[in-house]
Amino acid sequence: MATGGRRVTCCCAAVLLAAALLLSAPEATEAYDSLDPNGNITIKWDVMHWTPDGYVAVVTMHNYEQFRHIGAPGWRLGWTWAEQEVIWSMAGAQATEQGDCSRFKGNIPHSCKKDPVVVDLLPGTPYNMQIANCCKGGVMSTFTQDPANAASSFQLSVGLAGTTTEAVKLPKNFTLRNPGPGYTCGRAIVGKPSVFFTADGRRATRAFMTWKVTCTYSQFLAQKVPSCCVSLSSSYNSTAVNCPTCSCGCPNPNGTDCVKKGSPHLGSATGGPGKWSGQPLVECTWHMCPVRINWHVKQNYRDYWRVKITITNFNFRMNYTEWNLVVQHPNFDNITQLFGLNYKPLTPFGGGINDVAMLWGVKPDNDVLMQPGKPGSVQGELLLRKDSQTFTIGKGWAFPRRVYFNGDNCVMPSPEYYPSLPRMQAL
Repeated sequence: MATGGRRVTCCCAAVLLAAALLLSAPEATEAYDSLDPNGNITIKWDVMHWTPDGYVAVVTMHNYEQFRHIGAPGWRLGWTWAEQEVIWSMAGAQATEQGDCSRFKGNIPHSCKKDPVVVDLLPGTPYNMQIANCCKGGVMSTFTQDPANAASSFQLSVGLAGTTTEAVKLPKNFTLRNPGPGYTCGRAIVGKPSVFFTADGRRATRAFMTWKVTCTYSQFLAQKVPSCCVSLSSSYNSTAVNCPTCSCGCPNPNGTDCVKKGSPHLGSATGGPGKWSGQPLVECTWHMCPVRINWHVKQNYRDYWRVKITITNFNFRMNYTEWNLVVQHPNFDNITQLFGLNYKPLTPFGGGINDVAMLWGVKPDNDVLMQPGKPGSVQGELLLRKDSQTFTIGKGWAFPRRVYFNGDNCVMPSPEYYPSLPRMQAL
């Protein structure tokens, strides 16, 4: 396990320099991810009915990212109205602020903000305030893990907006937060009106007008430092290779951005269970990461080899619901059996290359990674068949090339420190 053995260190300055170089990458490439090159969240805005001073629309967000989901406390969608539009009413979601509605007498709009921000309603919302695909607390899964919950919808009645397709002005400056930054949204583009079918499939209706907005994710925009790191260990070497020092940033001199385990001030520092602070509060470690993944080469049989994966949560402010891992390794085309894990192969490079696996927990046993001490870790194992032409334990081959946790690329140790075979043992 990564909790013992030699501690591998690295210069904090080098880590910070690398982060600075990544943050200074050209804007056009910030959101590109080679393991999910086409991943995005698409917002579809369908005008369904005209009203005396505007329209009623259904807004649906579809998560087309392969392994990145939006967890608690959920998405926050914002935009800027083109003119003086207001939201008369909503179902399935609500605006966070009403704004200044003093110009209205009698019937007061739901929101008069020029730049409203909308959030999903919570589970258990009364039925008369719901629509399909709403009221999940803003949580959106991926199509890979849970396709039934990979979309989120709400309805709104817009006033002072025009009552024809020619008169309607498209909103602009769309923003999507989860709830922090990370997503960049393009402009709204009018497309072919959506078509809807009745449950029996015998009648089709269509929207009067449809436009779409595409939002892509950048880890560098989401946080200044990485959010996870990887440690390595094996049964054939007693030395554990820990996460590099300051993988996720270094503690300040006063130590105010981390808390020692068992500290009497921990309860007040966390803000209470379930309260969102916007920033992780981590246990003080040499790597300072909210999450650590340990890859342990457990057993080496004649025809098979076995890997144990342990994920540890050091973030006192977060339970990671429906977590997932994406791991790149050349032997994943020979996965034989899994223990405590679900699996789906990803093939981002095409050409029959199957070296990327998406892994996630089994409900209800280990699909939630709880806060430290509750118990704060989950485990699973992989059994892989050996390919006699490629398999070797030597030169770090048995360890992953890349590891993602919840869609974020984790910091790996330097290959020169990987656990090695004893000198006299054959490869």
